[in-house]
Amino acid sequence: MRSLILGTASLFILSACQADRPATTDAPETPVQTTKNGDIELIETKIALFGDLHVHTTNSFDAFIFGTRTDANDAYRFAKGEAIDNGAGIKVKLDGPPLDFYAVTDHGEYLGVVPAMRDRSTSLSKTDTAKSIFGLTATDRRGSFLRVGQTIVSGDEIEEIYDRDLMDSVWARNVAAAEAHNDPGTFTTFAGYEFTAMRIVSDTAAANLHRNVIFKDSAPSRLFTTLDSPRPDQLWGWMDEQRSAGHDVLAIPHNSNASNGMMFAFGSYNGSPMDRAEAELRLRNEPVVEITQVKGTSETHPLLSPNDEWSNFEIYDNLIGGQLPSYVTDGSFVRQGLARGFTLEERLGVNPFQFGVIGSSDTHISGGAYGEERFFGKFAHDMSPESRQTVPPKGAKTWPESFTPETDLIATPQYGASGLAGVWARANTRGEIFDAMAKKETFGTSGPRMKVRFFAMRDRVGEDILDAPNMVDLAYAAGAPMGSKSEAGRQAPQFLAWASRDANSAPLERMQVIKSWMKDGRPQERVYDIACADGRNPIEGRCPDQNLTVDLSTCEQSGSGAAELKTLWVDPDYDAKTPTAYYVRVLEAPKCRWSTWDAVRNGTAPNPDMLSSVQDRAWSSAIWVTQ
Repeated sequence: MRSLILGTASLFILSACQADRPATTDAPETPVQTTKNGDIELIETKIALFGDLHVHTTNSFDAFIFGTRTDANDAYRFAKGEAIDNGAGIKVKLDGPPLDFYAVTDHGEYLGVVPAMRDRSTSLSKTDTAKSIFGLTATDRRGSFLRVGQTIVSGDEIEEIYDRDLMDSVWARNVAAAEAHNDPGTFTTFAGYEFTAMRIVSDTAAANLHRNVIFKDSAPSRLFTTLDSPRPDQLWGWMDEQRSAGHDVLAIPHNSNASNGMMFAFGSYNGSPMDRAEAELRLRNEPVVEITQVKGTSETHPLLSPNDEWSNFEIYDNLIGGQLPSYVTDGSFVRQGLARGFTLEERLGVNPFQFGVIGSSDTHISGGAYGEERFFGKFAHDMSPESRQTVPPKGAKTWPESFTPETDLIATPQYGASGLAGVWARANTRGEIFDAMAKKETFGTSGPRMKVRFFAMRDRVGEDILDAPNMVDLAYAAGAPMGSKSEAGRQAPQFLAWASRDANSAPLERMQVIKSWMKDGRPQERVYDIACADGRNPIEGRCPDQNLTVDLSTCEQSGSGAAELKTLWVDPDYDAKTPTAYYVRVLEAPKCRWSTWDAVRNGTAPNPDMLSSVQDRAWSSAIWVTQ
């Protein structure tokens, strides 16, 4: 095996040459060939585009309660690089250049109702529910808000505030904002919303089964929410109906890590075994899942992947809405879900878990905090280091021996500065980006704009492909890109993997292939390093120590790392009889976590109960090698 790495010196040259180019596009590997689609040029050599498909504004019931007052127009302005108010009187701005695409996905349930309840000019403000939450005589703010949330879980609406006409009008405004800001070729917007499905676990906690629903172009005038039915399979049926009516649509599950094992369960929502019709319904409507966001990363868990030393990354332990931990099980995480899909495929003839991956933020202040150094939280109320519990309490300079936070913001220290969706597309348009997601030619990052490509070659190719100026074109011609199925043969498959760093973030430390399969009814896995920053080949699937470190007292990094990693790799443990999913994970050099940045700026030690450093990363969608 041979790896090619661009070192630090090459990076400076590369960065200088690209200074005048958009930060989110690749230099074409061949002379650009274009075709016309209306007024947009389609580039045959696809480019990486970055966006966020999970964004909440003032019209989400929880965002408004916690202080957000920005709307969909503000959200799109943020994505294009403008500063907006976070709801606490503090300006927040995108960390990096403008994004390529964006979708506001407010909770469909009670969409815009809570802001209307606070507006004294509306009839909703006269309801008992509104009076119990807002105003000087409010009697039960917390209890009433919890009751609103519980109805979203149960599907039994509070009739006096369930104003469908208002909800329809707010949805229409969100759709209009997406239309107004959509600029084909430059900035793409999608109309979308969140289907907030959950299963009750306790009085104050629920298992997460949320989906973000994204429309390709046109959108219906009325949404399907959990107040219509809390069952995801009924959402998928409605989505089929919308597609038949001309509204192409897909759904993106998120936070499987908080699903209590339900997101990738073998059974249906009602507990019955999944049948072929439901498997086909899910596969058709959910081509990608969200692998990372502010409420943690759902790739895997140290308890499930004890031999993966990088599995302890931004782990979020809680269920939704409370302090109860989510059950750590194979049905809660993406890596194990990929394996479990093979069991269903063997039984049903269809793999409902044949999904690609993206990242997104789940911001609740209209704009995402994607970087460690300038992290500003999820809600308006966790903007300060004190509320995030990253500096000692009450102005102290040292941490007490036993620290118990005097706040109910239990989840805030678990938040991650994450994430972004990446797609490979021929143009920055709705059609091209949506089609890339439908084909699963997507990747997710934990915030930085790293790029990753992954191909399974149909026939063996020589190592000279890595030096070819048209490497990507050759890979498409000779292989299957990520998100595809590749037929298993007697010979072990050969893969081509490529990754490049974000010039505004840390250099790369290593690139890995992770394989996932089933054996004796349990998910199996293996992690292989396939390219190392120092250019040396991995030994028995592991890179030697790359000597990349970070000083936690200053957050200064040492070591050069790599700007680019690319290699050909053959599975040394291939079993032609075992269906297997392969995907790429690329790791940056270690850096300070956002919590450590807070402490360094405060001149104090990091909170000893939090991880001090992170290695941001990107994940490709899988390639499935099956008979």
